[in-house]
Amino acid sequence: MKFSEIIAVSGLPGLYTVVTERKGGIIVEDMRSKKRRFAPARKHQFAPLESMAVYTDDGDAEPLRKVFDRMQEQHEDNPAPAPNESKERLFDYLEDVLPTYDKERVHASDVKRLLKWYHFMLDNQLFADLSEEE
Repeated sequence: MKFSEIIAVSGLPGLYTVVTERKGGIIVEDMRSKKRRFAPARKHQFAPLESMAVYTDDGDAEPLRKVFDRMQEQHEDNPAPAPNESKERLFDYLEDVLPTYDKERVHASDVKRLLKWYHFMLDNQLFADLSEEE
């Protein structure tokens, strides 16, 4: 599986892959349960993880894939906290992984979402599959 094939769907928890496109939306498959469902385009927005990034204080952004790679590198020495930990703990962890993140534009909800996706991919061993493919 390629990183570019993984998408987030607004209003739906978890991560998905696109099965096929239909008129008015797409059919997505939940990566955890493998259940398929129709997601209408007028109700949901679709964003590939490949297109997402974390704002940095130099006005640029760090691609999510690179952030995940850094988190993987530090996994032994600095494991990622659970998404429901305190805001201070979440931002301390992000500071360790990406010291140049923009403190004004990155919110706690962004860090929680990042950690949810990271833990999901880690628990389902998707990083190993990605590194072999790409």
